[in-house]
Amino acid sequence: MAFSKQNRQNTLNGLLFVALFAMAAMYISDFAFFKHLSISPLIIGITLGIIYANTLRNKLPQEWIGGINFSTKTLLRTAIVFYGFRVTFQNIAQVGIEGILTSVLVVSLTFFIGYIVGTKILKLDIDTTILVTAGSSICGAAAVLATEPVLKSEPHKSAIAVSTVVVFGTIAMFLYPFLYQTGFLDLTPTGMGIYIGGTIHEVAHVAAAGNTLGTEVSNNAVIVKMLRVMMIAPFLIFLGLWLSKKKSTKQNKSKITIPWFAIGFIGVAGFNSLALLPNTLVQDINALDTFALTMAMSALGMETSFKKFKGVGFKPIYLATILFAWLIVDGYYITKFSMSIA
Repeated sequence: MAFSKQNRQNTLNGLLFVALFAMAAMYISDFAFFKHLSISPLIIGITLGIIYANTLRNKLPQEWIGGINFSTKTLLRTAIVFYGFRVTFQNIAQVGIEGILTSVLVVSLTFFIGYIVGTKILKLDIDTTILVTAGSSICGAAAVLATEPVLKSEPHKSAIAVSTVVVFGTIAMFLYPFLYQTGFLDLTPTGMGIYIGGTIHEVAHVAAAGNTLGTEVSNNAVIVKMLRVMMIAPFLIFLGLWLSKKKSTKQNKSKITIPWFAIGFIGVAGFNSLALLPNTLVQDINALDTFALTMAMSALGMETSFKKFKGVGFKPIYLATILFAWLIVDGYYITKFSMSIA
């Protein structure tokens, strides 16, 4: 046990070590360059972790590994629960049927297409396929983090998925405003906000792209994006049930696993919807949650050696590229369709 009497001190040392990486990531994310690109501390954290894993990792005392494992598992799941303080059920009402329909269609269709393309056409392993697809369809790095414990996949696969989120989310952050301002996209400000929130990867990328185009676009974009964030919970429950059923076809018995942190996420979002806590306290909780998620990302990076990437090749990039093109083109028509029937 990580916190048994004999392991407690070493586990705490490992946690403190990971926390130092997270603190560095938070500090670096405040630099003007990273703020301008809306690169979150989560992304910087996993990058620092990967650099460490492939340089000085052999210097880490073996006894401290318990702290790293705790960060990638228990701390990660707990942080996903408290991620619910970023959303409220009122967000759903604000975006209307067009925002809800766009979010549901984008998430469900992107996951279906990603799974088919990844496993059937590109012949990628199921874990990498689902992680890349989750990052593209739901909410970037946070979705990858939330999905990894359900799959029980190797940390380097999460790192691959997060890297695709960084690349294509950053491209989208600049591309979408350009397409809109040049008149290429025939959407109202409300429609453009729904399009941005419904198809761009990271929350930070959505906020940056929306702010470029004004308050109306930005507000709708962020609300729709948070609606996609709320879909993490039903997605994880569906994924857990689907994986259990899939395994049961190969084995006599398969335990049905519903991720507790997905249920916790819904509960926290529901509680947050009641507005019982002062706004300043919610902001403090979100700041602590961001730090916990950054610790989890840093720890995942520490478990990501480049040696583990051998054999994967460029297939995850191919999958992410196909999904990116799908989100741009078909996401636009999904938005138009949703606006037309609302």
